[in-house]
Amino acid sequence: MTGEQPEIALEETGSKGRYVLRAPDGAEAEMTFSKVGERQLIIDHTEVPEAFRGQGAGVRLVERAVADARAAGKTIIPLCPFAAAQFRRHPEWADVLRKPKS
Repeated sequence: MTGEQPEIALEETGSKGRYVLRAPDGAEAEMTFSKVGERQLIIDHTEVPEAFRGQGAGVRLVERAVADARAAGKTIIPLCPFAAAQFRRHPEWADVLRKPKS
């Protein structure tokens, strides 16, 4: 996949949701989450197919969740290893980070 990247769509159903990028060939990069009450999201999975590799699609998905959480006054618990790694790389996201209880 080359050229302009598609917009990120937000899909929500009850207490679950996902951010998704769709390629023209139908491939989807997604980051799924669960809602915890009104103020928290748990990012539980990120998947980026070959069509999106090397284009920063996974980071874009996490960035969108961070922006949405900020706008809504929510915090994020990144249980997904990829999302957790991105939070470690981006200390500027600390305002929306909520670490899981051990």
